[in-house]
Amino acid sequence: MPIDEKDWSILDALRENAKLSRQQLARKTGLPVMTVHNRIRKLEREGVIKQYTVLLDHKKLGKALSAYMLVHVDTSVLGKGISREEYLKRLKVLPGIEEVKSITGHFDVLLKFRLRDMDELRDTLVGKLRKIPGVGNTETIFVLDDIK
Repeated sequence: MPIDEKDWSILDALRENAKLSRQQLARKTGLPVMTVHNRIRKLEREGVIKQYTVLLDHKKLGKALSAYMLVHVDTSVLGKGISREEYLKRLKVLPGIEEVKSITGHFDVLLKFRLRDMDELRDTLVGKLRKIPGVGNTETIFVLDDIK
């Protein structure tokens, strides 16, 4: 499905604020309301727009620590009654995990955490992650600034 300039202007406006009404989107993009409505429906139907979401202020929610963790997985665990997808789902249920990505390179998995503090990270890493069979070396990368 080709995406043209009008579609991109709608998508850009929605990424800025998914809460905008069709009328507000029409004003912002300079397109007629029915055009905006029809194009959004087409983008949803085609799966270009998968969902609408909320951008949270994590500090106000008590989750000020943001970190990424690279995880090496002992592949001998995979294939013994557990698929890669199932393994990733086991990681997804850890406290504070926002995203789990299967990646290429020296590590196999990238985890995105949002946690209260270093104590919660330690508890998650030592108390939970390390107990999952197949979890090998890890490297944690802390976010200093999050520019939106």
